Amino acid sequence: MSEKLLEGYKRFKEGYYAQNREKIRELAQDQRPSYVLITCCDARLEPSRIFDTEPGDLFVIRNVANLVPPYEVEGSYHGTSAALQYAITVLEAPEIIVLGHSRCGGIRSLVLDPDKMEKDSFISRWMSIVAPVAKLADPDKLNDPKTFSQCEQAAIGFSLRNLLTYPWIASRVAAGTLQINGWHYNIYSGALKKVHDQDTISTIVEASDDASAD
Repeated sequence: MSEKLLEGYKRFKEGYYAQNREKIRELAQDQRPSYVLITCCDARLEPSRIFDTEPGDLFVIRNVANLVPPYEVEGSYHGTSAALQYAITVLEAPEIIVLGHSRCGGIRSLVLDPDKMEKDSFISRWMSIVAPVAKLADPDKLNDPKTFSQCEQAAIGFSLRNLLTYPWIASRVAAGTLQINGWHYNIYSGALKKVHDQDTISTIVEASDDASAD
């Protein structure tokens, strides 16, 4: 199975790498990405293709359902938080984008099969970050793609709000040196929609907060 990857690498080395050798060697010395992109590990998403970017443009952080956990210092492992800290405090990237997408398996499992996920599993604990989102889904409209789109976009709002719990993000946003935005990509149609930004976070998650209080 790996032969396909090796063949692709050969094409890359003989094609793109050979044509852009100097630029790539410059990147090997230093990276200064313009964007931190937090997106899903879904295999159907290829950020560099979607945005037609070059190596070095995007600092990509991928996880299940493109979630950002709230800031906390307990526990042992913080992959997403560590990547964020490096991108913002060391690389000083000027913008963070949370990129959600349609037909997200993580959101669908949260809405449709919350009882089927083992309570102590990695997935269930991870998706609990946006647990209130499940209550936004109308049980009578679970066959409607708009239902899941609403939940996917609400989850993006949760992640944007969680970003502001990190002191070294909040301080930079307040100072105007860092922007945060949320986008939703439709895998089927290719449509891209800006759904949230830092000025609308409080209203975005209001309905979700109400649901969590039920």
